[in-house]
Amino acid sequence: MPYSEYRPDLMGTARLEPTGSFEAGSLQSFTLIYTAGCFGIDDTGSIKIGFRFATDFGPVQFTDPEAQGYTTIEASNGATLEAKWEFKRNIRPWSRSLYINVVKDFLAPGDTITIRFGDRRFGSPGIRMQTYCESEFEFHVLVDAIATYDYVALPESPKIGIAPGPGARWQAILPTCVRAGTPFRLALKIDDKWGNPSDRVDRVIRLVADGAISGLPATVHIRMKEFGMIVDGLRVDVPSEVSIHVLDDIGNELCRSNPLLVAARDAALVHFWGDTHGQSNETLGTNTAREYFEFGRDNAHVEVMGHQGNDFQITGAFWRELNALAKEFDEPGKFVCLPGYEWSANTAVGGDRNVHYRNEGETIFRSSHAQIADTTDIGDEAADAHTAHDLFDRLKGKDCVVAAHVGGRYADIKYAHDGALETAVEVHSAWGTFEWLVHDAFEMGFRVGIVANSDGHKGRPGACYPGASFFGSQGGLTCFLAERLDRDAIFESMRRRRHYATTGNRAFVSVAAELATDATVFERDPALGPSRAERSRRLIMGDIARVADSEVEFFVDVAGSAPIERLDILDGLELVETVRTYSAALLGNRIRLTYEGAEYRGRARTTTWNGSLTIEGNRILRTVVINNWNLDRGIKEESASHVAWRAVTTGNYGAIDLWLGGTAGTLTFKTAPVSGEVPIGDLGVEPRTFEAGGLGRAIRLQRLPDAMAEHRLRLRRKLALRPSGDTRLYVRIQQEDGHRMWTSPIYLFRQ
Repeated sequence: MPYSEYRPDLMGTARLEPTGSFEAGSLQSFTLIYTAGCFGIDDTGSIKIGFRFATDFGPVQFTDPEAQGYTTIEASNGATLEAKWEFKRNIRPWSRSLYINVVKDFLAPGDTITIRFGDRRFGSPGIRMQTYCESEFEFHVLVDAIATYDYVALPESPKIGIAPGPGARWQAILPTCVRAGTPFRLALKIDDKWGNPSDRVDRVIRLVADGAISGLPATVHIRMKEFGMIVDGLRVDVPSEVSIHVLDDIGNELCRSNPLLVAARDAALVHFWGDTHGQSNETLGTNTAREYFEFGRDNAHVEVMGHQGNDFQITGAFWRELNALAKEFDEPGKFVCLPGYEWSANTAVGGDRNVHYRNEGETIFRSSHAQIADTTDIGDEAADAHTAHDLFDRLKGKDCVVAAHVGGRYADIKYAHDGALETAVEVHSAWGTFEWLVHDAFEMGFRVGIVANSDGHKGRPGACYPGASFFGSQGGLTCFLAERLDRDAIFESMRRRRHYATTGNRAFVSVAAELATDATVFERDPALGPSRAERSRRLIMGDIARVADSEVEFFVDVAGSAPIERLDILDGLELVETVRTYSAALLGNRIRLTYEGAEYRGRARTTTWNGSLTIEGNRILRTVVINNWNLDRGIKEESASHVAWRAVTTGNYGAIDLWLGGTAGTLTFKTAPVSGEVPIGDLGVEPRTFEAGGLGRAIRLQRLPDAMAEHRLRLRRKLALRPSGDTRLYVRIQQEDGHRMWTSPIYLFRQ
């Protein structure tokens, strides 16, 4: 649905050469031969070859025989054909499509159309494969045989497999916070250059600990056909900070793990990482729902997952399958799997919301049945919720939590919000960074937590890289502070907003507020009705407390996954203080040019920052690009005086670091949104900003130390509380490598 189902057996056949499995991102050449069925194809009839929405296969082009993606099309009977490569001109999920129209003459039964993707006969190197793995990559063939523009899908379309490339980037993943004496594990993984876990590594590596880790072997052997490995049975017996270095056989460091903070044995809460938002190919994603959960658990090594398919594509049968999978994969103490869906209404009536149920068997209240042919499940109990107000009405009394999301559509929480259900807003995903959604909540006086997820469409939940597609960022992660790893504890973490968001890294972050006198700490928002409460002088992220004091001592403890560049203390919309790990005296000859922002809130938010810079009176010694997730972009030209790059942002940011020969001379940059010039000697700790309109778009220039090494930042501040209304204390942290973290606010109000 909603293609025609009229006699697909009469619409012809398609075959592909070669077949088999191919390396992600490699250059290949394929020949697809369509043979017309018993109707032939009438004059002005057509076929389409559809590819999934998220794919970065291609692109297909018809004009340059020596370039990538050159594609030729010919009819066996000499009929004149017209070809177009189209995006979002086909019914989802087959949004990208090659449209082939018979514009003169017709095809008789048995006539063929031959399509050569990446035709190498004229000098093309081929067409690039999709950059992420898929067990069945389909060339989905649809036929309009009778020239009615009413397409019928062939019963069988050609399929190939897409496999990972050689290992290129090592990762060592530890938990972030465990209790002393509790066994834990080290996960080792190696990604190919596009971010796919690779099984093409055979190597003995050395493991060296910073700190005393019992049970850590000196060496391990990762073998071909294995996606990394797990080292189990590790333990640290005393509170401390530890990490692990992965070295090759001659002592070169391949990677360093994220930091692990070992808490006291009686610590109330520890940390668990989750990605609760993504899709599989039953809706708009890649690979099956089973493969989706397997990847997150076994390849991304997250501990909490949910599946958030678009509701208007989730049939009754698939909803039952999702619930069965959630029950099967949920394993208390090891892995939490949440049943749920994405309520996917148009922005005008509320926009995207993620609905997570605590138990299987709940009702799915869809925004519509737009792509579901069977509407028999629309009854009084399961009626569609066409607006966000309807959704919250339907969910009242249900054991669930909701998060506001920005995807293709964006959540309008000013239009509708239910604080008892909607406990969080999503600040970051593969779609970009959306601090404006957090600001919307503050402007409205809502008390929400902050989360980040991938909204992955590429079958890589928990480790979602955008590849060469239109997605502008690595997917995010949420760290849940919970007593234990099971649904009850994770739901309590959600409902009490005890979590923080990252852009995909695994840093340790802790914030607390200490008072001189007891505060009343509420389990639920007291503005929404009566709530159980307890007395305490120490508050943590997510807490809502009534206080008598006029000031609070605010504590922050961060152990970064890379050196920490800056930390911002915020009270709602107000920046209280920026803390850096360096002073002006430590500035070196490194200049950072940052580009950030979006066009606007909606789908066409991408800003293109393709540009160049020139240095006069100085020389460039070295360059590095920050937050470049697409190998087609990044630095394209560089010399001692010139750099040119290609880049996009979708609310997030990227940067280019330049190490210069000194601080003399002038830097001139040019991009389409904004251009400028600045004497290098005028740059310092505070960025020089060139505004570019749109939604927070800007270029920023500043000096940095030549190298940063401070991974740990602890601070305390005495902060005054507002005499009325909420004081909303949270932090945003930025690492040298471009990753960011946001904590859920602590909400304090005076008696």
